[in-house]
Formats: sequence, C-alpha cells, structure tokens
Amino acid sequence: MLKGFFNVPEPINEPIKSYAPGSQERSSLQAALAEARGKVVDIPMYIGSEEIRTGNKIALSPPHDHQHLLGHFHEGDATHVEQAIQAALGAKYAWENMQWEQRAAIFLKAAELIAGPYRDKLNAATMLGQSKNVFQAEIDAACETVDFLRFNVKYMTEIYAQQPPRNEQGVWNRVEQRPLEGFVFALTPFNFTAIAGNLPAAPAMMGNTVVWKPAYTQVYSANVLMEVFRAAGVPDGVINLIYVDGPAAGEVIFNHPDFAGIHFTGSTAVFQTIWKTIGNNIHRYKTYPRIVGETGGKDFVIAHKSADPKAVATALARGAFEFQGQKCSAASRAYIPSNLWDQVKGFLLEDLETMKMGGTEDFTNFINAVIDEKAFDKIAGYIAEAKEAPGVEVLAGGTYDKSKGYFIAPTVLFVQDPMYTTMQEEIFGPVLTVYVYHAEHFEETLELVDQTSPYGLTGAVFSRDRYAVELATQKLRHAAGNFYINDKPTGAVVGQQPFGGSRASGTNDKAGSMINLLRWVSPRTLKETFVSPTDYRYPFLRED
Repeated sequence: MLKGFFNVPEPINEPIKSYAPGSQERSSLQAALAEARGKVVDIPMYIGSEEIRTGNKIALSPPHDHQHLLGHFHEGDATHVEQAIQAALGAKYAWENMQWEQRAAIFLKAAELIAGPYRDKLNAATMLGQSKNVFQAEIDAACETVDFLRFNVKYMTEIYAQQPPRNEQGVWNRVEQRPLEGFVFALTPFNFTAIAGNLPAAPAMMGNTVVWKPAYTQVYSANVLMEVFRAAGVPDGVINLIYVDGPAAGEVIFNHPDFAGIHFTGSTAVFQTIWKTIGNNIHRYKTYPRIVGETGGKDFVIAHKSADPKAVATALARGAFEFQGQKCSAASRAYIPSNLWDQVKGFLLEDLETMKMGGTEDFTNFINAVIDEKAFDKIAGYIAEAKEAPGVEVLAGGTYDKSKGYFIAPTVLFVQDPMYTTMQEEIFGPVLTVYVYHAEHFEETLELVDQTSPYGLTGAVFSRDRYAVELATQKLRHAAGNFYINDKPTGAVVGQQPFGGSRASGTNDKAGSMINLLRWVSPRTLKETFVSPTDYRYPFLRED
C-alpha cells in the first residue's frame, strides 16, 4: 500500500442519541416533526439536472394517521425510465474517470450532513413517512446511513489498494477496478431508510451511475436522502430518482442493452421474477448483469433448556415487535423448551402489557402502525385465520384497527403444529408464533428449525451450555446468514455484522462490507514488461 495515498478517515459507528426527556436532541427533533407535519411538500423526480413534475400526483400520509397529508410525489411512466437511463449513461464517463478520492469526499460529506444538519429532517421524515418510533428512526435513518457511507469509503480504498506482489524482475503487474459497463438499477424497500440510501450509493461510490426506484411508501424520506446527495456534491445524472410503477420500470430497464446490474432489497417473489426476466433477456445485454439481492426471512429464536428465560423473553419482545415486525430480520418463530415455557410466557406477556401503541410523535409509544392498508389487510388475514385454526391459541394481541392508522396489536400465537402456516410463511408484521418442544429434544428441534422455512436470513440461539451453543452453530450453519448467540436476531451493525442471507433470502452479498462493493466493479489486470523478448526460443530449445 502507498502510505498516505489511502489515508482516509478511520470509520467509527455513529453514536446513537438517546432522545431522553429534557435532552436537546429530543426538543430539536420534536421541532422538526412539527415543521414537517405543518406543511405539504411537492416531491419531484430527479433525472439528470432536472426536477420532473408530471402532474400525476400521489398523496403521502403517515401510516399512523392516514387522514393527514404530508405531501405528494409526481409519478412517472416508461418515458421517464428511459430518460433516467440516458441521464445515467450520459454522466457515466466523467463520473467513472473522476479520481476515487473525489468520489470518496462526496460521500463522506453526505455522511457528515446526515450526522449533523440533516439528522432531524431525515429522522422526522422516517418517523412520519414509515411510522418508526424515535429510536428505530435514529438507528436506521441517521446512524446506519452514516455508517454505510463511512465504512464503504474505507472498504473502497482497501479494494483499490489490493495489488499483486511484484515477484518477477522486469515486469509490473497491477489491477484496475473498473466500474461496470452500463448503468445499475437500485430497487429499494420501505422499511429501512438506510437501505434505500445504500443501494444506490454503494454502486455510485465505485464509479457507477444509477437509476433508483424507491418503494412508494418510502418516497417521503427518499426525497430527503436525494437532497443530501445533491448537497454533498453528487453530480447530476449519477443517481437518478424516479417514481414509476414496478412492471413499467422493469419493462424498460430489463430490456435495455446497457443494463449492468441490480441492487435489490424486497420480496423473494419479486426478486425471483426479476432474476427470471434477466435470464430470459440475457442475450440483449452487453455484459452479464450483476444480480445482488436481499429478500425475505422467516427468522427464528431457539432456546435451550439452560437458557435465561428473562433474556429469551426480552429478545422476543424486541426482536419480534420493534418496528411492528417489519424487518427482514424480525423474530417471527420461536422454539421454547418445555421446562422454560411458563417463565418465558410470563415475562413476555408482562412486557406486552406495558407496550403503548400509537403515533410516532408521542415518544412513549413503542408500537406504531404498519406501513399501509395492503400490509394491514394481509397481516390481519393471518391473525383471523389463526383464530379459527385448530391447535392454535392467541396468547396476546390479535386485535387490529385501521380507522385512524394501520394499527395491529403485537400478537403471539401458540401452536401445536410446528409446521403451521405462521411458522413457515413470512408475514412481515407484529406476529410471533411459538412452538414448545420437549426440553430433552434440542437436537431434533434444531433439525426442525433448519427444515421448516425456505429462508436463511437471521436466527438466534439462547443457551448457557456451551456444548449446546456449539451444536446449534453447527446444525444451523445454512439456516441463517446472520446468526446470534444469546441475542435477538435483529440489529446488525455496519462494520460489525455485515448483513445478508442465502437460500430464499438472497444472494448473501453482505451489505456493509467489502464483499458487496466488489460486486460493483469489474477488475482488469495489467502486465507491463519493461524489456520485451526478441527471440521466441526458450532455453530448453538451445543446443548444448
């Protein structure tokens, strides 16, 4: 490594503010929330240097107060997708040939803007637009976005620094990490503002230009992210933000010869459809596209008979019900040994009785609303079916109301059948299903955990017996890409636990790591010989 040349700031995880009563950050954020609720914003698409307003407006409202109007965004169509692609391709030459230090500086500035002057605005937008309580918004919108940007700059410099050793005199071997040949499509979800920011930013950092389509239910905070990117100096056309119906966007993007890759977080079904479409169109592309996706999960907690019942209950309360269970990593199925069940159930029900539910503006509310009516109806359907199913008992919750907001009470189902629907299918809501197994059948239950779900995202084991921990770690090797020991299966931290899973949960390219950034470059090796041979004959051909 050339000393000094790669001397970027050493990243540290952004400290999480407490927002305790009486704190300065609490009053500052409350003021930002009041300001955001007090106005109606008009959100354009950002394509090249233009702000596009089509007049086809779609309303944005808080999921917990769906009669309140936050603003509108302007929906586009296929012509805007094509316009965004052309803007990305037009910006590509200058951007990929910019010195990497200049790209790094832009995204490090974006991190500082989010950590500082934009922190309240981005958190408030996430709280209002996605119904996240103050702590969930802080760890997501502010801290994780900052962490992605800072750590990715560090990983980028480490990638560029990786060079082959010079072990042959007269020859210089080196590696150039080229951006992909074409544009990258970033398709981002509603549930994490940080993911919505990272999916376009990571490829852009490596010199690619991007067409970014967020979930409609995340546009409100996506607009703030775009404001930050522009303020940080991301050039026009490098990241193009469009709001177009998914199939309409896909029809243009996946048929375009310059499509070079997709960075995706969303449902397994959508990702599989995208993969199939890309495969069917493979002959159209200049290069084989990079397909990077993190999809669903049916994440588990299994407790051994030696586990601390209070710790298990706390992990379930937090892991299953923070952000209303709308995390890819949320604990949604639990396996509790018979000797601990009464205690775990008691502690869990006590916790649930103290959880307040309501809007995010009231900082005492732990539970808020699910994202929209479609999600509400789907989750409510699972609960209604469970109430009628034999062998299923609703231990807590089971109620829901969408008159003011899309509120579903934290629900705990107790099942006799470990293969019941809610033990296998992703619900993406505040529903935890519990199965109690015989305390002496831990190893058999590990096999059940491994075989029940097609997913492989996150999971946790609780035990004070190290042999049991080792057994679970081995048996569940492929059941979770992020595996937790004596902790809830949520809350991966950039730089500490790179996130991603396999099986039906995605390509496991680990967001927040060098692994992910390597997907957005195409290496070229260069060999330079300083004195070229002038005789084809090797020594073995010479006469004695």
